[in-house]
Amino acid sequence: MDWNAYSAPGLHDELVAPGGVAREAGRALMRHLSRLDQQEIGLRQHAAELAIRSMGITFTVYHEQGGSIDRAWPLDIIPRTIERREWLRIEAGLRQRVTALNLFIDDIYHRQRILADGVMPREVVASSSGFRRECVGVDPTFGCWAHVCGTDLVRDKDGTVYVLEDNLRVPSGVSYMIENRQVVKRVFPEMFDSAAILPVDDYPSRLHDMLVALSPQYARRAEIVVLTPGIYNSAYFEHAYLARQMGCELVEGRDLAVREDDRVYMHTVHGWTPVDVIYRRVGDEFLDPEVFRADSTLGVRGLMRAWARGNVALANAPGAGVADDKLIYTYVPDMIRYYLGEDAILPNVPSWRCFDPRELEHVLAHLNSVVVKTIDGSGGYGMLMGPTASQEERAQFAAALKRDPRSYIAQPVVTLSTVPTFADGHLEPRHVDLRPFILSGPGIYVTTGGLTRVAMRKGTLVVNSSQGGGSKDTWIVDTEA
Repeated sequence: MDWNAYSAPGLHDELVAPGGVAREAGRALMRHLSRLDQQEIGLRQHAAELAIRSMGITFTVYHEQGGSIDRAWPLDIIPRTIERREWLRIEAGLRQRVTALNLFIDDIYHRQRILADGVMPREVVASSSGFRRECVGVDPTFGCWAHVCGTDLVRDKDGTVYVLEDNLRVPSGVSYMIENRQVVKRVFPEMFDSAAILPVDDYPSRLHDMLVALSPQYARRAEIVVLTPGIYNSAYFEHAYLARQMGCELVEGRDLAVREDDRVYMHTVHGWTPVDVIYRRVGDEFLDPEVFRADSTLGVRGLMRAWARGNVALANAPGAGVADDKLIYTYVPDMIRYYLGEDAILPNVPSWRCFDPRELEHVLAHLNSVVVKTIDGSGGYGMLMGPTASQEERAQFAAALKRDPRSYIAQPVVTLSTVPTFADGHLEPRHVDLRPFILSGPGIYVTTGGLTRVAMRKGTLVVNSSQGGGSKDTWIVDTEA
């Protein structure tokens, strides 16, 4: 591999520093890649794709016509490398952030001190689609609501790491993080013999231990289940994977029932068995037809009753999505100062709150240079990329902003960092983000790295797999080991 032909001008490349030399965390990787020609790298990429198909690693893409298709998980074999010393700072920032978010959610469903003290306008929470009045007064174990959080990080061209968003409802992707590592170990086994790459495969056991700690029944072994919407959900592979790795049952709503004693039971070949903890991968609105959507067949009637009375633990707790709102995201640095008395270690991407008339005026005047997002959008949908949008698209968003400004925020375009990616037979820079996963319960655990998502199409910043993005293994490298 000739690195003289590789160039990412004006961008921050995670592997290659200005001048064509490797960054500290990637020196061993660059030396190894330099010994391989493009054909050999291509052969290893092909071997990885064969391994993914043979292992059955898939994700589901939905079509506008209402259909869906399972596709092999897209993995590029050139990993993203991060130096351990830098990662320790990022990890500290994630711990700080999730601590403040859980304090905020618990406060919102109890005393609402942050609103009474004027740190955040009361109407911001009251108008959030993630706020569940049915959760007011409920006391989950440890006062913890968001037990599993997937926080999206991006690095700008100046090297600053920003938090792009927090995912606290049913975050997905951790199984692909683990499987990416298994596949890359197959195609680069020599690298794991010679470099101090920190492991990621302890996540399922950490998740299991956290769920056990939530159990309301201490006299016997906790019965834990993973609640899935079913085989047609885009993340079903992950639901099945985590249930298998933790050694617990994968269930659908029809497999569970709440009885007269307000406890949850699972139907088995031996009869009805009490359930203590539900790791739910079903959205709030489908959890309990008695409380939320009456037409839902994905949840369990009476589940909210059982949870509110402390007879079953739910992870993540219903109502945690109030902190998933992108408008409330803009207040997280204020939450950290309010609840912890500290400045945020990891900054937010600078944001304009469109419900503020002055900030809305600024956004409308600069639609050609900003990113506009719906406050509850996901997967890269419901978003305007101002610099690449057509005049018609900008006009449509301007009308929507004026009609319902509460539903939007705007941000400057962050030029995501790049990583060498095998494309069209050679290595080219492609933009990436990073989703680490944080477990909260009796303690806090942060994965060593996370799921790096990569924009496979040249020039685009959209990394979501549903829109043509791919993924990479993420190496946290201890250069002092």
